[in-house]
Amino acid sequence: MKKLLKDIQKHLLSGVSFMMPIVVAGGVILAISLLGAEQTATGLVPNGPIMSYLNQLGKAGMTLMIPVFSAYIAYSVAGKPGLTPGFILGYIANSTISINGMDCKSGFLGALVLGLAAGYMAKWMKGWKVGKTLRAIMPILVIPVFSVLILGFGYYFIVATPISYLMMALTNFMSNLNDTSVIGLALFMGVFAEIDFGGPVTKAVSMFTLALINEGVMGPNGIFRVLVAVAPIGIFLATVIAKKKFTAEERENATAVGIMGCLGITEGAIPYAIKDPKVIYPATICGNIVGALIAAFGNVTCPVPHGGFIVLPVVGQKPTFVIAILAGAIVTAIMIRILKKDVPQEEAINENA
Repeated sequence: MKKLLKDIQKHLLSGVSFMMPIVVAGGVILAISLLGAEQTATGLVPNGPIMSYLNQLGKAGMTLMIPVFSAYIAYSVAGKPGLTPGFILGYIANSTISINGMDCKSGFLGALVLGLAAGYMAKWMKGWKVGKTLRAIMPILVIPVFSVLILGFGYYFIVATPISYLMMALTNFMSNLNDTSVIGLALFMGVFAEIDFGGPVTKAVSMFTLALINEGVMGPNGIFRVLVAVAPIGIFLATVIAKKKFTAEERENATAVGIMGCLGITEGAIPYAIKDPKVIYPATICGNIVGALIAAFGNVTCPVPHGGFIVLPVVGQKPTFVIAILAGAIVTAIMIRILKKDVPQEEAINENA
């Protein structure tokens, strides 16, 4: 069991290493495209055709990062036969599908599970004892088709269906919290609003806050738009104040992640969360709780479906909005410094070689 867990960790890190350049490239280009963007009720609209094109480029990278993550997990397990099911299933995990009248997707968590499942299934099928003729088409026909069909149906009925019920329950729960307790809502959002860094839970919280905007209630959206910036900025600050706890590559990438956070793009935190979940999750949750409580008590409001410092011109209680983001990010960074171990000596040497 210990060896299996170690192998799984190796496969996940392989997926992260292939995903990270796409996260950085897509995120930075997306952030550039939002400079000078117009604030509208449906979000930020890039200024002019060039910025709109850059926005498409950036979004392409952010869309691809999850399928690439899933595919290269599967590749790490099974080699080339794992790539096709990994790409397709990772794409599905990051796509919205309708189940029980509820739109849902599983994001990077679903892609993680499907990538491992695709890899191990492809590896198992590679070991089948078949005739020479069939063996020739195994990697290009049998393995990809059967693994995608079997795991695709498994995802629909075993993973996506429960997620749809979870999203409905989550929305109802948040509605009750909003009616009864601002503090309770802030605490709940601090824990769950960005727990999957742009995944299905995040989307459910976002839809809830946007629905309230239509009713003239902008406080919950103000809290949420603080939280989208906390994790990535906090991770960047952690690499500054705790350099020995990160590799050179992680420190270099964190600069782009911090910029993404300032412009309301949370997904840059995903590779760090996958690589060290026992540290990043509790640290970001603590930071989010602090940011959410400050935003709630400070009556921060936001009328647009975007976050980070880029929406500062339209938020209510601007100083508190900034303080909430910075306080949450600082708490996140401090928690990471406390919880995270130093990078092993040999790893640091290899990074600098």
